[in-house]
Amino acid sequence: MRNAIPSLCPIVMPCRKPSQPVSTQGPLAVGRGAPRYSACAAALVLSLWGLTAHAGDCFEQAGVYQGVNPKVLRAIAWHESKGDPTVIHRNANGSVDIGQAQINSVHFGTLARYGVPRQALTDACVNIYVAAWLLKQKMVKYGNTWRAIGAYHSESPGQRDDYARRIQRILVAWGELPAAR
Repeated sequence: MRNAIPSLCPIVMPCRKPSQPVSTQGPLAVGRGAPRYSACAAALVLSLWGLTAHAGDCFEQAGVYQGVNPKVLRAIAWHESKGDPTVIHRNANGSVDIGQAQINSVHFGTLARYGVPRQALTDACVNIYVAAWLLKQKMVKYGNTWRAIGAYHSESPGQRDDYARRIQRILVAWGELPAAR
């Protein structure tokens, strides 16, 4: 179902009343001045969750929505799960990663406050939108850099840099980046 999920901005924006505060922090926020509404976010996520759109339709939309490169989102999903939205991985530290972009349980509390329940992360499209939001948070912190892409996985410099190199290799293999000289 192509373009089954419209840009979230027109759907979320009507939920905002002029007197309500704005935030750029939630997974459904769009840049500066985006509304922060858990009720609207919950309704939106649940409607996204119920749609059967192919996840491929969501990479571009989520990337545009959050201002991140959709090709990087695809590479992250490929690296994390080979694009399998049903993957659940239990980590040695007790945390859990869910879905094709392997959203870690450390984010569950924040996502719940924004109306995104844990079980929604098994929906391919919701998972991609959350991954785009998480990547955007790292881009805000580190800029549009490989450091930001690596920080999607870990803030620890060694793990961060290794992850960034892995994503870079995927993009090179796909012909999206020139091979390093």
